[in-house]
Amino acid sequence: MVKQRKHFSMKVLVLYDYPPSPGGLATQGDLLYKGLLEMGVDVHAVHFESSQEKEWYYRWFKPDIVVGVGYWGHAQHLILHPQRYGVLPVPWLVADGYIANYQEVLNALPLILVTSSWVKEMYIRDGIEGDKIEVLPVGCNTDSFLPYDRNDEKILAVRESLGIAPNQIMILTVGGDAASKGAQEVMQALSIIDSKAPDWKYVCKVWPQPRTVNQNLTDLQMATDLGIEKNVTYTTNTISRNFMPYLIGACDIYAAPSRLEGFGMPQIEAGACCKPVIGINAMGMLDTLIHGETAFLANVAQKIVVNEVLVYDESNMENGHKRIVFDSPRTIDYRASVHDIANYLMDLMTDSALREKMGKAGRERVVKLFDYRVVAQKFIQIIQDRLNIS
Repeated sequence: MVKQRKHFSMKVLVLYDYPPSPGGLATQGDLLYKGLLEMGVDVHAVHFESSQEKEWYYRWFKPDIVVGVGYWGHAQHLILHPQRYGVLPVPWLVADGYIANYQEVLNALPLILVTSSWVKEMYIRDGIEGDKIEVLPVGCNTDSFLPYDRNDEKILAVRESLGIAPNQIMILTVGGDAASKGAQEVMQALSIIDSKAPDWKYVCKVWPQPRTVNQNLTDLQMATDLGIEKNVTYTTNTISRNFMPYLIGACDIYAAPSRLEGFGMPQIEAGACCKPVIGINAMGMLDTLIHGETAFLANVAQKIVVNEVLVYDESNMENGHKRIVFDSPRTIDYRASVHDIANYLMDLMTDSALREKMGKAGRERVVKLFDYRVVAQKFIQIIQDRLNIS
């Protein structure tokens, strides 16, 4: 792990949801900001939509680069606004479906950062020049996300609050909603092995928001239809980042064979907490997890393919939305093999030594590759190599 503090002449302004909310993009930006501070970079953070405050920094701070965290639909805030004041933007982008606009704006940049090789493939697929793109993974605070003793009072308190008995295997999924993280596939897998598996409880931590209410009801109805509703818990409380290490630390297995995943921050955080992970053998998890070593990656059972999409306000289309028909069908969603998930769950639920071994390997990989200071150092190296700014 990087500990030595150096001095850099580069001045960096980081745009994200600042002060940070508990969401993924805000955490992504905040950890880069903190990592650059620790590396000795002259860096400031500002909310990506705060035009007045951004302009204030442009005028007195005079940053060499402005790093904006978001997706292509945030181009006006992350790219066009800094350019208006003669400042060089370096967007750090995630994937969000089809890139419907801003190809010309993105291709005019000298450098674009993305969170994984799969995200890079998606941007190239939609017309962005590949030689502009560098992969910078999302950081993890490995000082907070640690392996905790099973009898730690904070871990016990989490399990008690969720109604998890000491002898039960706790399986956890975290997301804005659970279905997009593969919870329905996990529930189907659990129903297959329920009669022969050790006593278990499945906890889905979802974010309280209007768009997920119906999805949660659909998921819980599936649990009822499968006959496992007594073992499935959905929790929709607003929680802070301070609580997350203990929530993950309370589980025995982290399961998120996501339907769409450009990186997978909770999977990384689970690894940092020495928890074995069940993911999907596709997308961003191919960069972050190693099948059979740090995680089990279920094969892809289905690809959801479309011939056209509707794009809305974020695309900055004049009429508010536009139908785009593709030359060839595009995959927009994945489904993991339920039977693979069932087999991997059974292996982990019945073998505590395997859980421990896989968890330790996961922590080692996260500390080596995804610690937020390591990511900050990689960012500095990319900027030095690609933009000749030191």
